Amino acid sequence: MMRQYWLVIISTMTLLSCGSPSAEQSGIENYLQAKKLFWGTLYKKGGETLYCGQRFDHSKGQRINVEHVLPMSWVMKSLNCRDRDSCRRNNARFRHIEADLHNLYPSLRDINQTRGSFPFGIINGEERHFGSCDFEFNLQKRIVEPRPEVRGDIARAMMYMHDRYAIRIHARQGQLLKQWNRQDPPDRVERKRNDVIESLQGNRNRFIDKPSEADRLRF
Repeated sequence: MMRQYWLVIISTMTLLSCGSPSAEQSGIENYLQAKKLFWGTLYKKGGETLYCGQRFDHSKGQRINVEHVLPMSWVMKSLNCRDRDSCRRNNARFRHIEADLHNLYPSLRDINQTRGSFPFGIINGEERHFGSCDFEFNLQKRIVEPRPEVRGDIARAMMYMHDRYAIRIHARQGQLLKQWNRQDPPDRVERKRNDVIESLQGNRNRFIDKPSEADRLRF
């Protein structure tokens, strides 16, 4: 009996030392509902695109769409789904993951298409293919590099998805995300966004509230 008691104590201390995982969103059932809240509430007054920092108003237009920062193809692989449609039909967990607003940001359509499901990285040089937009890509290495001003935002979204839904992120990518999290801490806009998302789907991104928690993650 005494041995079982100490096992419980040790297990509890281990969990506390590793930090509590982010809570799962429970307020949005599917991606269609998420998009309505995304444009109708989260970005109702407009904002700026993630990768280029281009301002837009509530009318947004056709050049801006919704970007999953952690790609859905990574989620499908994690859940062993054949394709996105079958995931949506047959897997309630996929539907909740796809609809998680913490992972959704506005992006110019052509940038979104270029990024695809490539991981993030650092690319030598500053060759730009989208005018003044500070977004580079390397098709040979299959990586993209976002502007420094949002690298922390991207890192915290990616780490939240890994932490909450156990989506695999390779170690090299994970270490880069930790570095970006330290270099680009949350600003007022990101913290406000976290508050609004909590009101819409019932949970927060804990790495925005306490960025140092990211150092405890294992990839």
